[in-house]
Amino acid sequence: MILRRYSAIVLLLIFLISPANLPAQTQTTPQTAPAVDPNDPVQRIKDEGMNRSQVMQTLSYLSDVIGPRLTASPGMKRANEWTRDQLTKWGLQNAHLEAWGPFGRGWTLKRFSAQVTEPIAIPLIAYPKAWSPGLEAPLTADVVYIDAKTEADLDKFKGKLNGKIVLTTAMRDVPAHFDAQGTRLNEKELLALADAPEPRATGGGPRNFNNTAFRAAFEFAAAKLRFFQAEGAAVLIDPSRGDGGTIFVQSAQVPTPPRDPNATTQTRGTPPYDKSAPKITPQLVLAIEHYNRIVRMLQAGEPVKMTVDLSVAWQDADPMGYNTIAEIPGTDLKDEIVMLGGHMDSWHSGTGATDNAAGVSVAMEAVRIIQALGLKPRRTIRIALWSGEEQGLLGSRAYVAEHFGSIQNPATSAAPATGGANNAMGGGNGNGNGNGAAPAGPTLVTKPEYEKLSAYFNLDNGTGKVRGVYMQGNEGVRSLFRQWLAPFKDMGANTLTISNTGGTDHLAFDAIGLPGFQFIQDEIEYDTRTHHSNQDVFDRIQADDMKQASTIMAAFVYQTAMLDKKLPRKPAPGSR
Repeated sequence: MILRRYSAIVLLLIFLISPANLPAQTQTTPQTAPAVDPNDPVQRIKDEGMNRSQVMQTLSYLSDVIGPRLTASPGMKRANEWTRDQLTKWGLQNAHLEAWGPFGRGWTLKRFSAQVTEPIAIPLIAYPKAWSPGLEAPLTADVVYIDAKTEADLDKFKGKLNGKIVLTTAMRDVPAHFDAQGTRLNEKELLALADAPEPRATGGGPRNFNNTAFRAAFEFAAAKLRFFQAEGAAVLIDPSRGDGGTIFVQSAQVPTPPRDPNATTQTRGTPPYDKSAPKITPQLVLAIEHYNRIVRMLQAGEPVKMTVDLSVAWQDADPMGYNTIAEIPGTDLKDEIVMLGGHMDSWHSGTGATDNAAGVSVAMEAVRIIQALGLKPRRTIRIALWSGEEQGLLGSRAYVAEHFGSIQNPATSAAPATGGANNAMGGGNGNGNGNGAAPAGPTLVTKPEYEKLSAYFNLDNGTGKVRGVYMQGNEGVRSLFRQWLAPFKDMGANTLTISNTGGTDHLAFDAIGLPGFQFIQDEIEYDTRTHHSNQDVFDRIQADDMKQASTIMAAFVYQTAMLDKKLPRKPAPGSR
């Protein structure tokens, strides 16, 4: 009886909610996408970029299949060749690898594991630093903790570190996270960017070594490294600045010589990838929770042994770095250029997804969109995928010096009558004043292509959507960029800031007065989780953001290529 009553109720409900018995306003009809105006290239770019995107396939291949792309490594070279071939497949022309350098040695990780073996087994979350030497065989050794604050503190460990695994610095607290690790720019933050004052010109020289705190910290860190090496430590272990198993890890450190007391600038040591670098101790980074636990065990009087297995390979045959270059030829203004790109090199503990397969894939998708739509830009569009960015913008700076120009510093003594000073990236400038006097200051020496470039657009701040553009102090582009952002306001991109932003390849162009721009992006988890870490992987990518960024970059590049005139420029530094 109860079951029959429930069955009747169910049948009644089905009848009542059937489409024929619903009120007219609640019935749904299929939604037709708005028609795309075939005469509006920006609408067509939006449609292609948002509805037929290939950006995630490109990004997956770079990060999942090719994987880490340390400069000069086999992974980097494979990425160069794959992107060249993919751009050719899409119909771009003159796709090639362009060498720069020499850079130095490549490095790849062949095998690694680390664990506590006594008094109990503890598998560890750790990663070797790039260009760290390996071990001839798996090593089991005592662990020593050094919480030294002065060189006098180090003296207590003389004669006690030979063959030992050394925890190099103090443990630290690991606070709980009460704020979200992933964030987007809010209206207040975007308004602050829009209202930012015009940036002041700043020098790009070495960091001021007269800063007492910086100098003291730098000198002590160098002294510790020299001490550990002199004492014959077998492995050096630093704690990661991240937590929750996230390892932030970059390059192995080479001990610098003691400071010259008369020095006013920081001494820069030989990088570990240089073939002339001295032999150094193997170096690891360990998850902070594991680091702290081992320290507490030692402080409790419990001896600890670790086993480390570290095998690496060096690539010495080719010292050069390579950039990938390809073009969409222009029409009536084909001798002029619009460039876009991002850096393809990455660190080695993750797969370089947010830093910076994201930017590379967006740039590749932008040119794919333009090519797929059959758009005919007036200027040649040139994509450049850089290497050596993580070591100091090396690939883009070399390219800019080779193609466009460089800032050359005057000789400290009388200049020869036949030419000016030489620059590491390009020969004599031929602009000596001929009177035996040194120039008054740095001089911009340009190449023929300098006047051909309209602009360079870069993406390199992770997976976040584009929110606008850093104008890099170039007020002259504001009205154009405002028009170009208007169709993307509904996609969250509406902010222009006169501010500079640093740390990536647009600076190579900006440094010699060429218009170079980086897009404003949402932070997402860039600094908190993925930047230079083992969590820089495909799963941290936001697909919708990548589609949006690709579409906006394509629109900006295409519209720059279609202008009657090149984009306005700032006064070039060192120009006369």
